[in-house]
Amino acid sequence: MFFPANDWFVAFLLTLVVEVPVATLLLRRNEPDMLRAAALVVFANLVTHPLVWYVWSQVFVIGTAEYVVAAEAWAILAEAVFYAVVVRGIPPRRALLVAAVANVASFAVGRVVTQVWPEVLR
Repeated sequence: MFFPANDWFVAFLLTLVVEVPVATLLLRRNEPDMLRAAALVVFANLVTHPLVWYVWSQVFVIGTAEYVVAAEAWAILAEAVFYAVVVRGIPPRRALLVAAVANVASFAVGRVVTQVWPEVLR
């Protein structure tokens, strides 16, 4: 299945609206510069989101449990590694927690938005 680029951009913006504040707040213990933390969250999502949208959708059938598990696991693990590498002094377990909470939040909001307002991605 192919996702058009304009649908990706809307989904990416929705992801950022949720993940930037969540992850930025969770990173503040190790990264007190909120602007830097927010920028790091955006960059982490610039790496993971296109792969979730365009690559994992070619490997698994979209909407299946396998797709959700693979795509979300990729996003969480890749973002956790990114935070562990670029945020000074953050323990790997904390980086994983930040990535997991932010991704679960954006996944949940995405599901609600597409149920309540399905034309948002069409």
